[in-house]
Amino acid sequence: MAISGTSSSLRKLSNHAAQLCWNDPVTEFVYHTAMSLNGFIADEDNSLAWLFEVDGTDPEMLAGLMDRFGVQVMGSTTYAWLVEHENLVEEPEKWTGFFGDLPTKVFSSRDLPLPQGQDIEVLRGPVSQHADELVRLAGVKDVWIVGGGDLAGQFLDAGRLDRIELDVAPAFLLGGAPVLPRILASQRLRLLLAEARGPFVLLAYEVVR
Repeated sequence: MAISGTSSSLRKLSNHAAQLCWNDPVTEFVYHTAMSLNGFIADEDNSLAWLFEVDGTDPEMLAGLMDRFGVQVMGSTTYAWLVEHENLVEEPEKWTGFFGDLPTKVFSSRDLPLPQGQDIEVLRGPVSQHADELVRLAGVKDVWIVGGGDLAGQFLDAGRLDRIELDVAPAFLLGGAPVLPRILASQRLRLLLAEARGPFVLLAYEVVR
């Protein structure tokens, strides 16, 4: 199946998230991502191409998602794959087509290419060191933890992960990057929503401290 435009591909990363509004004025850290039926967010080559092959995404969802979050954070592997796959260094204007003017913070211990003219910053050090600043940047909105799973795990370790929202895609992978490489017992997860959305199943959980 051919990929019909990058914006369509990226919508698959955030499928239906814009409809999750809990009417809570407190800024929260939300790990929203898509995963395979057996719990992987990227394949063994750290690729998201498998996800882009899933058909049936609502094209209006990404705009709503941008309204919901005030800042997004990514791990270096997720960000680097996106930059390379979409040739964003040579075509930096495409970034705005994906994420609008949403500020992006990339956690990394290495230097990364930055599309010129975009609101992207590389952060170094533990997530706890930057969490309060992320809350300030989000304003009255939430912080979107895009991925990967280990970055979400770091927010969990720091006690700053509030919700986990998973778009479960109809696909199985042989291996790859797990959605959350941590132990998180059922007593610490409160189900908020479970709903079929096209070919996906949306699961939303509150992380209980």
